Amino acid sequence: MLQIANVTKKYGKVLACDNVSFSIDAGAVTVLLGPNGAGKSTIMKSIIGFLKYQGSITADGLDNRSVEAKRIIGYVPEMPSLYPNLTVSEHLEFIARAYRLTDYKDYAAQLLERFDLADKKRKFGDELSKGMQQKLNVCLGLLPRPKYLLMDEPMIGLDPKAIKELKLLFGEMRQAGCGIFVSTHMIDSVDMLWDRTIIMQTGQVRANVERHELDAGGQRLEDLFFAITEHTQPEAEA
Repeated sequence: MLQIANVTKKYGKVLACDNVSFSIDAGAVTVLLGPNGAGKSTIMKSIIGFLKYQGSITADGLDNRSVEAKRIIGYVPEMPSLYPNLTVSEHLEFIARAYRLTDYKDYAAQLLERFDLADKKRKFGDELSKGMQQKLNVCLGLLPRPKYLLMDEPMIGLDPKAIKELKLLFGEMRQAGCGIFVSTHMIDSVDMLWDRTIIMQTGQVRANVERHELDAGGQRLEDLFFAITEHTQPEAEA
C-alpha cells in the first residue's frame, strides 16, 4: 500500500495541500480528480519526492524519499521532459540504467511496438512530435514495471490507438498487482477504469469513494464530481 498521511504543503503563505490523507492500493486503479488549483499536482509531486512537505508518505512501509521506495514507484509527468540529444532507444536505456534493470530489452521493444514507436528508435527527442513525445513519456514510466505507477494527465496528446493501448495496459498492470494512481481532468477517459476515486478541492480531500459505493447509489462519477466541486451536496467520505 502507498500511504499518504496528514500531508500539508505550503508555497509561502499559500496552503496547497491541507492535511491530506488517503491510500493507493496495489492491484487497483485510483483516480485523482479536482478543479485547477485543487492541489492535485502538489500531492503527486510530494509522493514522488520532488517537494518537501509535512506529514508522512510511505510505500509498503518505506519512506517515499528512500532509494528502496523510489525503485517501486514510477512516474509519468504531464509534460514530457526528454533529452534532445538522446534517441528513443537511448532514453529507454537511460531509464534502465537508472533503475539497474538487466532484463528489459524485450519489454522495451513491446512497449515501442504497442505505442507505434518501433520505427522511431533512432529519432532524437527533439525530432518527435508532441504526441510521440507523450507516447515515449508513457513508455519510460512503464519500463521499470513499478509496483506503484503515478500518472499525471497521461492521455493528453495521445491518439485514440495509444489511449486504447494505455487502457489495456492499466488492466494488465492491475491484474499483475500494480497500484495505478491517475490524476486527470478527463473524467470520461477513466470512467470505466477506476476502483477508487479521490476528489480534491482547495487543497483538501472532499471525497474518497470506491466504485461499488457509487454504483450502489446509482450515481455517476461525473455527477459526484460536480456535486462536490459546485457545493451542491455535503462532502462524501468513504
